[in-house]
Amino acid sequence: MSAQEKIWDIPGGIHPAERKELSNRTPIQQAPLPKRLVLPLGQHIGAVAEPCVVVGQRVRKGEKIAEANGFVSAPLHAPTSGTVSFIGPQPYPHASGMLAPAVVIDSDGLDEWVELRPHGDYRHMESAELLALIRESGISGLGGAGFPTAVKLTARPTQKIHTLIINGTECEPYITADDLLMRERAGELVSGIDILVQLIQPEQVLIGIEDNKPEAIAEVRGACSERSYQVRVFPTKYPSGGEKQLIQILTGVEVPSGGLPADIGILCQNVGTCTAIHDAVVLGKPLISRITTLTGEALARPGNVEALLGTPVGELLQFAGLDTSKLNRLIMGGPMMGFTLPSLEVPLIKTSNCLLASTAVELPPPPPAMPCIRCGECAEACPASLLPQQLHFFALGQEHEQLKAHNLFDCIECGACAYVCPSSIPLVQYYRAAKAEIRELEQKQLKAEHSKQRFEQRQERLRRAEEQKEAERKARAEKAARAKAAQAEAPPAAAAAPADEALKKLKIEASMAQVALKKAEKQLAAHDTPELQAQVAELRAAADAAQKALADAQAAAPAPTPKPAGDEALKKAKIDAAMLKAQLRKLEKIETPDDEQQAEIARLRQQLEAAEKVLADLESQAPAPAAKPAGDDALKKAKVELAMKRAELKKAEKAGADEAALQPRRDALATAEQTLHAAEAASGKPAPELVRTERPGVDEKFKALKTEAAFARADLRKLERDESAAGEALQQARTRLAEAERKLAEYQP
Repeated sequence: MSAQEKIWDIPGGIHPAERKELSNRTPIQQAPLPKRLVLPLGQHIGAVAEPCVVVGQRVRKGEKIAEANGFVSAPLHAPTSGTVSFIGPQPYPHASGMLAPAVVIDSDGLDEWVELRPHGDYRHMESAELLALIRESGISGLGGAGFPTAVKLTARPTQKIHTLIINGTECEPYITADDLLMRERAGELVSGIDILVQLIQPEQVLIGIEDNKPEAIAEVRGACSERSYQVRVFPTKYPSGGEKQLIQILTGVEVPSGGLPADIGILCQNVGTCTAIHDAVVLGKPLISRITTLTGEALARPGNVEALLGTPVGELLQFAGLDTSKLNRLIMGGPMMGFTLPSLEVPLIKTSNCLLASTAVELPPPPPAMPCIRCGECAEACPASLLPQQLHFFALGQEHEQLKAHNLFDCIECGACAYVCPSSIPLVQYYRAAKAEIRELEQKQLKAEHSKQRFEQRQERLRRAEEQKEAERKARAEKAARAKAAQAEAPPAAAAAPADEALKKLKIEASMAQVALKKAEKQLAAHDTPELQAQVAELRAAADAAQKALADAQAAAPAPTPKPAGDEALKKAKIDAAMLKAQLRKLEKIETPDDEQQAEIARLRQQLEAAEKVLADLESQAPAPAAKPAGDDALKKAKVELAMKRAELKKAEKAGADEAALQPRRDALATAEQTLHAAEAASGKPAPELVRTERPGVDEKFKALKTEAAFARADLRKLERDESAAGEALQQARTRLAEAERKLAEYQP
């Protein structure tokens, strides 16, 4: 072995029974076309895809049915032609048995493809165009957690990927999907690797395969014979297929705790993902199917099938000869890292590499957990060099800080520790629960911190607003004081202004002072601070002073000239007569009044006659009012007539009247306008002067600063409501708002 082909070992690891011979002896078969496909919208890590079809719509094979909903997301395509029959919650492959949003397609049996757009000349395409093609094809990792491939290929601009590692390890027992893919489709695999090389330009390409797959090794080596890609073969050990473990085996370099392979210039891709990239670019086919291992002793014909995404797992197992009387557990994935499915109705998704139908003898239930005996075997088996025993105790005690300090999140949940535990403690379950608790608490703390920042920013804005209001109030007070001093120093002739104007001004000032005081007292009740207490005391003193000045002015003002006594009597007589007349009219409207009502009518008539006599006497004694010019009545009548004609026209227009009905009203309005002009000319009154008042000038720079602050605040709130928003984007939005508010506070007009 040359220095370049050196293989390193990883700590820990185990050698469980492989059981791969159950499914690796027959070629890949095509699964039957199902009548109904259930396609969950979340088949990848990241944001759930957004449907772009509607119920009742016909779709063709390969047609997009859901758009990527964010940067870390992937679209979804129709695996066959048919009709969208439902969009909503459907069974999802998860141990909880929960439902998830999905698109349901009823197959029409035609399997009609949408028009494909192959790109055999991809070497002439720009990297951005090639990445967009992979993204639009809906490809996510087919060997692990399902991370969107285009996102993984988008390396940081300052970072160079020098090593591309292709993972063909498939170390977990029972699973042989990648093994059969490498045997039968090595050419497509290498073509997909070529596309990745075109994209990231690595210095070397390493293909890692365990030594228990001799046929696959031979096929891949033959396909790579004309390329510099290195096929590295290493001893079989679980979990050598883990991303960080494979990197250490092939390069001898460890990924830092909490870091990513890209941090050390390495990128890993699964062999199935590479083949899907070939299909998308060279053939123009989106990801609509995958190779899945059907295995377990409850199946009569175990093997590997290429099945459409969305196919119910029950139909696939029937195709493989499922004996339900033997079935004990149905596991999606392998026996080490897979999970038990609650029913046979869940669909196949992009990450479903294996369906294991096991019998009770094949995978017996674990015995009851016993207390830890501190044997240390779990630590020896851990491939990440963790301390599983300590992590177990910290998880039991919910000591989250200790769990993080002992690198809980470096655990790949391979199950090696639980496999070797003599006490049968389900260690991985404790770790998963602890991780979920920590993530939930961190999310709550993050939201609380955001809320605190928003509260503090709001308090700061309120403080600045109060300071600005206080400055404006002081400026008004100083202006009023200067005006009062100027009035006191003015010559006696200037003091000849009407006393009621000065009194009116003092009333307004006293009222404004009271309003300002009440507002400040309300703020003090909500937020008791020394600054607000001082402000309230100052405003109370100002209000008292204004009230005292008003009282002094009222005391010094001359008494109003009393109206003639006859005026009040005449007014009262008119009111009395009007009230009696109204009461009488109300009773007279009764068709058949009874005796009491008739007596009341007679009494009211007598009272009304007396009131009208008193009113006539007073009117005869009152001086005759000055006659109004004859033109005034005509002018008033013309104005009323014009208003009525204008209202009639608007009402007809609003009702949608036709032109024949509208024209007479327009003519009447024009006539009324001419009549008004004639009446104005005949009245002898001067034409009214139009006085335009100008608003004070607006400081354009101040307005622009306020607008920028408002937009920055709105953008930040929008990002804070978006749970999928990146932390970097949130930080940029906060920085932008802080800078806008600083400039606004510092601006001096």
